[in-house]
Amino acid sequence: MHRGGLVGARRRPIITAMPAAPRISPAEVFAPDAWAPFQARSAWKGPLLVVHCWGVIALAVLAGVWQPILIPLCVMIIGTRQLGLAILMHEAAHGALAKTLKLNDVLGHWLCAVPIGASLDAYRPYHLSHHRFAQQPEDPDLVLSAPFPVSGDSLRRKMIRDLTGQTFFKQRVLLPLAVLRKRSAAGEAHDYDAIVTGRSVAPFLLVNAVMLAGFIVAGVWWAWFALWLLPMATWFPLVTRLRNIAEHACVEGSATDPFRAARTTRASWWERALIAPYWVNFHAEHHLFMHVACWNLPSLHKAIRATGPGERMEVAPGYVSVLRQAASGRIAETA
Repeated sequence: MHRGGLVGARRRPIITAMPAAPRISPAEVFAPDAWAPFQARSAWKGPLLVVHCWGVIALAVLAGVWQPILIPLCVMIIGTRQLGLAILMHEAAHGALAKTLKLNDVLGHWLCAVPIGASLDAYRPYHLSHHRFAQQPEDPDLVLSAPFPVSGDSLRRKMIRDLTGQTFFKQRVLLPLAVLRKRSAAGEAHDYDAIVTGRSVAPFLLVNAVMLAGFIVAGVWWAWFALWLLPMATWFPLVTRLRNIAEHACVEGSATDPFRAARTTRASWWERALIAPYWVNFHAEHHLFMHVACWNLPSLHKAIRATGPGERMEVAPGYVSVLRQAASGRIAETA
């Protein structure tokens, strides 16, 4: 909080509240019977998504071991599902992954967060702060969207750093060392890295050691490096960056209009397979009503777009168009 001046004989400090992001109530958009389906929690859909995510990873690993020529494609598939684990951790942060909070947190932490080096306990307050102050100066994620649009050369350099493992090395080696030494990472690290990744090193190493042991027992020790570590060091950082850009970058009016707090990106089948799993592309709807489970976001999108205010939402035709706008060096005019 920001502290103001002093008032009265006792010179008591005035506490000035931070400006929160603009919000709307579901009642302003939907009748109670139309809103009711979006409030429901499922006992099986969230856990099934976790099983699905690990099942896709397992099948991609088996395909890469069976036919090593498929490894480049498998790296992309696995890296996208590692992002999928982060998305399901995000669902758990909102209490939407399971019907009971205990199961929600166990699945979200141990099966989603820890294997990719994150912590649900650290992520939840950080992420809820992002929702509270979305696109305001206090938004911890503002650093991800504020620099855009950038030049094409700048965006290419960022993507090259992701694909060559430089981003991974900074986040998973340099930052944890800085945290252990109780020093800031030269002021360049995003808060998510410092809060979530930098403080969850031991569980990450433990779980990955168990995974490596399993690959060794199976006689394919090299597959852990080629089909788990390599995707995490290359494709996972890249699609994470693409997701962050698509969600908030270059959206005019995002700080003042709740219907424009984020962008929804229409995703084709290949974009859902290789960039945006588990409906993460429906981000404008998520910021409007953050407790709606991810599997309900497509129907929520249709319902909101059918209303008058829903026409103000920022909807991109695909991730290629978002990248063109982000690399245009200017913010495109709103139609």
